[in-house]
Amino acid sequence: MYAGRLRTLLGRGLRQPIPPGLLPALAPVRVALDAACWILAVPLAAELRYSMVGGDFATWVVMRAVLFASVAQLLIGTFTGLYRNRRRYGSFDEVALLLRVTIPAGLAASVLEFGFSPSTPATALAVGTLIALVAMMAVRYCWRSVAAIRRRPEPDDAVRLLIFGAGDRGCGIVDELLDAKGTPYLPVGLIDDNPAKRRFKVRGIPVLGGLKDLSVVAREQQASALLVAVTDVSPKLMHSLLEQAEQCDPPLKVKVLAPLSSLFGEKPQTSDIKDLSEEDLLGRRKIDTDLSGISGYIEGKRVLVTGAGGSIGSELCRQLHLFRPERLVMLDRDESALHAVQLSIEGRALLDTPDLVLADLRDANRIQDVFNDVRPHVVFHAAALKHLTLLEANPSEAIKSNVWGTQNVLDAAQVVGVETFVNISTDKAANPTCVLGYSKRIAERLTAHAAHTAPAGTYTSVRFGNVLGSRGSVLTTFRKQITEGVALTVTDPNVTRFFMLIEEAVQLVIQAGAIGQPGEVLVLDMGEPVRIADVAQTLIRRSGRQLDIIYTGMRPGEKLHEELLGPDEIDVRPRHALITQTHVPPLAPALTAGISTELPKPELIAELATLCAASPLAAVGSASLGTPSTDNVTLFAARPGLSRSPRSRSSPALSVSDLASDAISGTVTVDVANGSTPS
Repeated sequence: MYAGRLRTLLGRGLRQPIPPGLLPALAPVRVALDAACWILAVPLAAELRYSMVGGDFATWVVMRAVLFASVAQLLIGTFTGLYRNRRRYGSFDEVALLLRVTIPAGLAASVLEFGFSPSTPATALAVGTLIALVAMMAVRYCWRSVAAIRRRPEPDDAVRLLIFGAGDRGCGIVDELLDAKGTPYLPVGLIDDNPAKRRFKVRGIPVLGGLKDLSVVAREQQASALLVAVTDVSPKLMHSLLEQAEQCDPPLKVKVLAPLSSLFGEKPQTSDIKDLSEEDLLGRRKIDTDLSGISGYIEGKRVLVTGAGGSIGSELCRQLHLFRPERLVMLDRDESALHAVQLSIEGRALLDTPDLVLADLRDANRIQDVFNDVRPHVVFHAAALKHLTLLEANPSEAIKSNVWGTQNVLDAAQVVGVETFVNISTDKAANPTCVLGYSKRIAERLTAHAAHTAPAGTYTSVRFGNVLGSRGSVLTTFRKQITEGVALTVTDPNVTRFFMLIEEAVQLVIQAGAIGQPGEVLVLDMGEPVRIADVAQTLIRRSGRQLDIIYTGMRPGEKLHEELLGPDEIDVRPRHALITQTHVPPLAPALTAGISTELPKPELIAELATLCAASPLAAVGSASLGTPSTDNVTLFAARPGLSRSPRSRSSPALSVSDLASDAISGTVTVDVANGSTPS
């Protein structure tokens, strides 16, 4: 009966879940195998002992010692759970427990045997215990090896896979592919340019050469795919890998590992293997994340994300969810976007949870009500209008959302005492030349002002460039144009942009929240800028189509080359190698409240530019803008005729240019604590 069950168990593979009906079969088999090891080990040890010193031993004495050791092994093993199927047979946990069972069993057998026959040599049982332990481990190793071989896919049915990178991720995915049942991939070799790893093997899978040897290795191993198992891949290396793979005969299909599996140091899974995308062609870098620092301000806290349905906001929510916050409140004005982000996180989208909030940043009262209800500890402000050309044509909308909407969120955060506030900015805010840049620069300065006037909490901004995979990104446009078979449009042959994978950008945003100081702008290292024309040519080549590139010319407000730091900002990285921390001058909300959206468009843009470039107001009195304070601070002298309450945001009575210049020249008073303009 047991023999039939054992054959079934071997067929399923010993590392797979064992059906309850088969569990009784395993314990007797384990006991029998370990007893056989004792039967082999003790006579062998006795033979070795007496052959070296002369003499002979009684067979019945040896058999009695074997009986004592086997019974002790059974009793101790049953008591500790070794023979109760609590650990996978041959696993590291099971072998560690085996040590704690076999050594005491050998000691117990020695004591019992010495009680019956004091003349029995102690060394015989000591050596016998060691031999028995080695034999038991060998049995387990063989068992695991047979089970692993049985689980491997048939070579004729599997995708024969070469793996580039023999580091931790490469070794991890080899283990996974050899151990997982039903995987479609069969690893046949490793490729690594490190000469020290040329004789290296992982579970019998050897390093067969470097990248220059790829074509030969692929032909010899009959490989059909190449998996890039390296976290820090530059665009140059990725293009080289792709070119080498395309030169193989037949060409290798290039695959990559999803980056999130490395965030928590997790072992890569078969499901992490995905086809090479255009985002991967632009390179990915290893992000060293301080998990303890992040957990300290996220885990067990109430976290609110504005713009949660957008590209950045939704990825923020997905990653923040991994840090187990007490609540993760997702706020957006787009109900379909909230539906999508809930589905991506929870696998369901019933929209029936209070953690989904439908609200518009422009409604100050609604935003305050949400904050009063949630009382978040941490806020990530990702909601914004971001399309440069549209905002250039509609500057009033940028003011309403990016400036006043940000101030509404800042006001609500200060009322409820938010501990950490992170404003998501853009590289357009560095030395801005467009409405988007002006509005986001002002939002940075408003956040810096809140850092100095809020009674508690850390208020910072995070600035970065284009993220790959976001809605409306250049890659999305190029893909659609290629699908439709039309020419790709690029503004200028020499235009460059910074790019970062959205997952990696969000990792750094979360990290920035842990290390940012009040009033700082944290600028993410975006790597080297990329020529957009090169991206277009690469996509056309990969598509296999003959498509043209049309250069449309630079649009108003666009730069040929983007900047990450303004002219007065210094690249200092005291806490993280990929995050620059620099200060931004604060801006009193009263100055933004004076903007009139009824002005003609050119004048309104000029007002934004003037306000964006205004020098910080120097404080007079005991408090200063350089030190957080809850005291009201009066700046300069009062301008006659101004109301003591905040101005209406639609009032055209006073231009920002006048208000800013009067503040700088010393003819207006600004209440720094609440942003009003007293008379």
